[in-house]
Parts: sequence; C-alpha cells; structure tokens
Amino acid sequence: MGTAGAESVQESGFQLPAPELREIVDAPALPSLSFSPQRDKILFLKRSSLLPLVELARPEEKLASAKIDVKCNAKSRMPFFTGIGIHRLLPDDSLGPEKEVHGYPDGAKINFVSWSPDGKRLAFSVRVDEEDNVSSCKLRVWIADAETGEAKPLFESPDICLNAVFGSFVWVNNSTLLIFTIPLSRGDPPKKTMVPLGPKIQSNEQKNIIISRMTDNLLKDEYDESLFDYYTTAQLVLGSLDGTAKDFGTPAVYTAVEPSPDQKYVLITSIHRPYSYKVPCARFSQKVQLWTTDGKLVRQLCDLPPAEDIPVCYNSVREGMRSISWRADKPSTLYWVEAQDRGDANVEVSPRDIIYTQPAEPAEGEKPEILHKLDLRFRSVSWCDDSLALVNETWYKTSQTRTWLVCPGSKVVAPRILFDRVFENVYSDPGSPMMTRTSTGTNVIAKIKKENDGPIYILLNGRGFTPEGNIPFLDLFDINTGSKERIWESNKEKYFETAVALVFGQGEEDINLNRLKILTSKESKTEITQYDILSWPLKKSSQITNFPHPYPTLASLQKEMIKYQRKDGVPLTATLYLPPGYDQSKDGPLPCLFWAYPEDYKSKDAAGQVRGSPNEFSGMTPTSSLIFLARRFAVLAGPSIPIIGEGDKLPNDRFVEQLVSSAEAAVEEVVRRGVADPSRIAVGGHSYGAFMTAHLLAHASHLFCCGIARSGSYNKTLTPFGFQTEFRTLWEATNVYIEMSPITHANKIKKPILIIHGEVDDKVGLFPMQAERFFDALKGHGALSRLVLLPFEHHVYAARENVMHVIWETDRWLQKYCLSNSSDGKCGA
Repeated sequence: MGTAGAESVQESGFQLPAPELREIVDAPALPSLSFSPQRDKILFLKRSSLLPLVELARPEEKLASAKIDVKCNAKSRMPFFTGIGIHRLLPDDSLGPEKEVHGYPDGAKINFVSWSPDGKRLAFSVRVDEEDNVSSCKLRVWIADAETGEAKPLFESPDICLNAVFGSFVWVNNSTLLIFTIPLSRGDPPKKTMVPLGPKIQSNEQKNIIISRMTDNLLKDEYDESLFDYYTTAQLVLGSLDGTAKDFGTPAVYTAVEPSPDQKYVLITSIHRPYSYKVPCARFSQKVQLWTTDGKLVRQLCDLPPAEDIPVCYNSVREGMRSISWRADKPSTLYWVEAQDRGDANVEVSPRDIIYTQPAEPAEGEKPEILHKLDLRFRSVSWCDDSLALVNETWYKTSQTRTWLVCPGSKVVAPRILFDRVFENVYSDPGSPMMTRTSTGTNVIAKIKKENDGPIYILLNGRGFTPEGNIPFLDLFDINTGSKERIWESNKEKYFETAVALVFGQGEEDINLNRLKILTSKESKTEITQYDILSWPLKKSSQITNFPHPYPTLASLQKEMIKYQRKDGVPLTATLYLPPGYDQSKDGPLPCLFWAYPEDYKSKDAAGQVRGSPNEFSGMTPTSSLIFLARRFAVLAGPSIPIIGEGDKLPNDRFVEQLVSSAEAAVEEVVRRGVADPSRIAVGGHSYGAFMTAHLLAHASHLFCCGIARSGSYNKTLTPFGFQTEFRTLWEATNVYIEMSPITHANKIKKPILIIHGEVDDKVGLFPMQAERFFDALKGHGALSRLVLLPFEHHVYAARENVMHVIWETDRWLQKYCLSNSSDGKCGA
C-alpha cells in the first residue's frame, strides 16, 4: 500500500483518482424496472450513474425555490434515461428477450416514462442537445408500441413542447394524454431593466408572525415575478394518439393534474398571483378545480391564500383543504383533509384533522361527508372498498403513529384502531398493506382469501426489524380478529430479500392465496440485487434478472454487522468492511475510515434498536466511503451516533457529549478487534455527517488523525428558526445554537481537515458561505485545512468531473494524513 495514484497537488484543473478508484466510480448503474399495468411486461430503464459537467452548467433560474433549466423549460438537473428495453414475462416466470425501444435520435435524454392504462403503449419525453438547434433542447412527447418497440413523436409539429417545471403529462384514457405544454403564443423572456425603478422593499408593518426555514431563492421583485410567470405558465393540451392536439382551458401556472378513476373528470391544481416574497412557490395562492376530461369546468373546490404564517413546529400544516385527491376504489369520489387547529400544531384541540369525502358532482345541497376525525395529524389513507380503508395519523413530539380501520360505506360501523405504536420503536412495525391494481388503473389494498368461503385477509409487507438485523416478511392479517400468519420471510442465513410488488392477481376482487405471485428482490453481502418471481402454493422462486457485479475487484470484500455499547449502556451497531483477501493474522491492523451520520431519538430503547441487514449487498454510490476498500482501508460505515433526549430533555441539550461517547465506543471496538490501527483512523461524513466530523475533530481529537467534511453546516446561528429536528429558535435555545456550531470551536481543531462543498449548494442552512467562513476561521487559527468548492454542484454531487475530483482529494488526504500519518497529522494512541 503506497501513495501511487495520489498525484501531487495542483491548484487548478480537475484531477482523476487512482485507476482502481476510477473503475468503481465509473461502474455501470443498474437499470430501473417498471411493470406494465397487466404485469405481463417489464421495462428496463437504462441510465448513467453520473452526468457530464456540461449538463450542470446549463443556464438555470432559481425562482421561489423552483430550479428551472431555461433551455428545456423543465426542472433543472433532471436525471434521465438513456434507453428503454421491453421484456415479456413468460408463463414459466422467465423473461423473454429484450426488445429495444427505437426510433428516437441517438443521444436522446429520456424522461417521464409512463404506461398507457391498457399496457399497449409507452409515453415518454425526449430531448436532444444540439448547439445549433435550440428547439431540440425542449422536451417533446413520444409514443412507443409496447409490442414492437417502435417509437415516434406524438405530434408532427416540433413546436408543441413540454413545460416540465411542475408537471409533464398523464394518460386520461388509452388513447389520450393531458399534457403540460409551453404556450405557443409565448414570446421571448422578459428583460431586466439596466436601471432599477426603485429599491427592493419588503414590509411587515402589520406585525404578522412569519417564520420559514425555507428562505433560499425567493422572489425579490417584479422582474422575478415576470420570469416566474414566463417559465412556469403552461397550456394544458389534450393529445390524441392520432396526433391531434386540443387546448384544455387557458394558460396558467398549473402544478398538478389527476384524472378520476372512471376517466370522466380531472382534478387540476394551479397557483396564481398575488405571489409572495416571503415563502416558496409551494405556499403561494393555490386554486383547485374540477373539470370534465373533455375540457368543461365543473366547479372550484378551493382558492387558498398564500400560506405565509405556517408555524415552524413539526406537524404544522396549511389551513383549508389539503391532500385533495380521488378515492382509488370509486369511479369519481373526492376526499380531502382540513385542519381544525388552524394548521398550528401548538394549538390543543380535538379533533385536529377531519377527512371529508364527496362525489365529483354532488346533488344540490349535498354536503361533504365526514369519513373520520383524527386527534393526531393526518398522514395517509389506503383505500380498498366500502368495507375497508386504512387511515394513518402521526404526531412528532410523542413519536406516536396510529392506523385506523374505517368502513367508508357504513355510518354504523365505528372506526377502530388497528395499530397504535411509537414509530421510533421499529421492532413494533407491523408492515404496510400490499396493493393491487384495479381495472381502472388505481392501486387499492389487496384482499387475500385462503378458501372460497373463508375470512378475508390483507397482506402486510414488513421490513422486519429485529435485534439480528432486518428480516423482511409477509403476514396474512385478519382485519376482524387481528390474528397474523407469516407466509414468507427472508432467508436470514445468507440473503436479504424483500417483497416488491404483486405480480398475479391484478384486477381481481379477492386474490386466492394459492395463486399468489410476488416480485421479490434478493441480494447478499457479495451478490448484487437480482429479481425473482415467488409463486404460491409451493413458494417456488424463479430468478428473472442476471445483472453482473458492478465492481468485480471488490466482489470478495468482507462485511460484518458489529455490536457494542456506549458507556451509558446504549447498544450500538455499525457495519465493518474489510478489503478482499484481508487476513488479520498476516496483515495486522489497517488504516480505517469512520463514516457516519448522527440521528436524534426520544428514548434509549429506540436508539439501541438494530436497523439494516448484515446480508445486504455492499452497494456503492460514486462518492461512497466504501470505494476506499480498494485502497486497502478498513471502513466503518454507519456507526450508530444516537443523540437522545428523554423526559424534559431534548436531544441537542447533550449533543457533543453523546456524539463523542458514541464515537469513542465505535473506535474502541474496531481497535479491540485488531482490525484498525488506532493511530490511523480518519473520520468523515456528508451534510450532517460533515457537521459531525468538525465536532469530532474539535472535541475528540484523541480518536482521529484527520477528517473529511463534505457539504456541511458549521454555523447554526445562520438557521435561527431551527435545523434538523431542532424546533427551538436561536432566541429560545441560544446556548444550544452556539455550542452546536463548529465554527465556535475552530480554535480547538488541530488535526487536518478537508472541507468540500458544492459551489451553488442552496439547501437551507448549507450555502457555500458555511464552508467558506469555517475555512476562514480555521485559517485564522493556523489549522491544517483545505477547502474545495465544486463548480455547479448543489448538495449532492452529480457531475463525473467533480465526483472524480472529490475522490482524488479524499484519497490524497487519506494517503498523506492517515496512511502516512505525518507528524502534523499524527493521531494520539
């Protein structure tokens, strides 16, 4: 093990890491899978793992927290597919040969892939970047035949293009799509006057209390408003498969469209002026209307004012109608939720939320029906039929979550609690119901029967948290008696398996258990995820994919879930990775990379529970810490760093103490095992993990020889209305904010620290200024430090050039200040 590949430092230009690291970064990404509605075909959606830097450099407008690619008039930096393969699922549960979707231009970037309800066609968008053809940058809708793979544009005219800032398109029926398009009458973008007409003014002379953590990229003046209108205004168009287009309504800033299950109505949401300079666009004035699918307005459901006064505390919501949608089990019945506490979680009231239902076109004088009243905050509802719906409610302060069984078709049968638990207690998680697709294309709770005249069950799909690690399961659950029967669970000895989706039984009212077929995923420590079809009654498993190992040089890495205790008795876990071929008796202790992320808990019991499986595949993102196994480092990934607040204490009241104690326990364990050299342990993390890294170098320098901090927050006073799970303000918990700001401890950092940050990171509280000011503080105290700002990068690094450079910087730092352990970076034993 030497320093080969960690080239000498250059002050400019992108660098490439050692070949063995480069090979892992460039490993091909697995395709995404998409089942046809009839479950007879599967799409393999092919993609690249990283974007070229030129993709990030595209012109971008940031308006009211919307990030807009102005060339293609879409969300900026959208990941895209590079190809589509269609496979038929054969009767013997194997896959037929791949049929490539073809006909679109070479180099096309594909988005919004969607099956028609009958599964006969695919709709998707295509753009091709050609410098000499601006119109090719816009997204056009294409249609492909699912049998032949032949694709062609939906419209002959190249002028009908998607406006994909807030939406794209939906299938209204088997032959028609409702499409967000750029208005044909739109001209050039508004130009900013060189000389302003006056100052930028914001006023709160009404003394309103307006608090928001989201303060980035808000509208600032009339020019911003006009730009926002220009790029977000869409004309809805009904596009038929014969290529005809018909305008639907008038241009507006549409944000969502949802056809009813019976394809007769469309629920349309839009935002409108007056815009706010105080909140992001998600909290602008919002209108929800009901239209027929042939373009006639039925009625307006609500017109909500700007939501400028939502309290910062968790579980606070917007006043008025929210979560407006269709009942999945009915042709055209609406449901929505309304807060009874004015949306303020600080208000004590019962009920807190009410769920209402109403037909799309109610009779004259017919008022909405109350489905259920909730004392916690509504979270979700899963529909089945008139005899069964499951309603979930939660409350953050108590970590409580409840699931109610509701009979939507009965005014006599009272709702009853099915599950009532603390969501932090993952061992108590009963799982969630598996869904089946109806003939109208919606998803409802699958009802299972064992015998023709026997009771009806639902199928609970659980993650299976246990003290030995996750063991996913399927339980038959009798909703009347509460009894359970486990009909399947993952092979815990070698594999990690999960139930992904029902394959057989789509559209059936009740599914016979003996005809059940489920798509499962299967992986092991060294075997990449593959997909199987699991068939009852014999539970025969047929593998349908055969993906190659993405990084064969690390195929035989060693992985172990280790358990140990913090000095206050809290059980902790971590995943220890060792390089291929490592033999402790011959190789001795290794340099070690400690990579973590703190988590908050309200109880020691919850904090000590095991999350994850020892049998999961060691998958690596391009910036994963596991990449350094190729440089013969041990990697301690995801060691538990629980920050616990019990009783009247909140987690952050003892943040530093618990952080250091957790790190000490982890380091002591890997040193005790003889796999880590105590003088060569580096610490690192991303985001809150970078914040953690800075703290550990300041308060636990005896543990680590150097650190890598990526995209962290180092001054919590810059987010005075809360951060992470901290809901107290700077003025309510001043000492907490000061103590938890690494910048106030910069004088204590004596070990080498590498700070990396996206140059245009606009995540709240994580602006590049955080890294720049922290680096200034370190320099002011003579700390050995280095700051790297990545061009065009946000919070998660996406460009290949930048990612390669991040790995090069990290490798150089580890080689120089951990492996070689120079005197400046020497770690105490």
